[in-house]
Amino acid sequence: MEARPLRLPLSAADVLALRAGDACLLSGPMLTARDAAHRRLVDTLHAGRPLPVALTDATVYYTGPTPARPGMVIGAAGPTTAGRLDPYTPALLAAGARALIGKGARGPAVSAALQQCRAVYFAAIGGAGAYLRTCIRTCTVAAYADLGTEAIYCLTVVNFPVIVAHDAHGGSVYAAPAAARASS
Repeated sequence: MEARPLRLPLSAADVLALRAGDACLLSGPMLTARDAAHRRLVDTLHAGRPLPVALTDATVYYTGPTPARPGMVIGAAGPTTAGRLDPYTPALLAAGARALIGKGARGPAVSAALQQCRAVYFAAIGGAGAYLRTCIRTCTVAAYADLGTEAIYCLTVVNFPVIVAHDAHGGSVYAAPAAARASS
């Protein structure tokens, strides 16, 4: 299967054209955020205060990159298990995030929010943080610098490989095929 090149930020039409299982190569800007940053973002939203980063049409990559070695843009930047972020995800999607990247399946509330907000969840290859860093061209702290590796970073990526894991239509690569469900 040939990977589909996509330019970030994704448009609504881009997202609606994607189906679970599609291989994609992402190029453009994305934000990083892990548990602590998600908690702060949602607390900020609930308090009615402005966010420190714009989420409208944003792609959010669940990673906490390791420090860069001399001469490198970033250290290893592998995906975090996304299920830990499920409690925060619907609020961030409602705030405008269009695409999410992590590893592992998402719960029913996230799947419903992806459909409602017309957003997509991509899976990146777990254990491949050293390889994925080679797709990252720039890395700057965007917010919450005090969180260290869990700060929000702005990355620029080129040909960052992902698979559509949950699409905006309710499709999921983690769902058992209908024939297997019927026979069990």
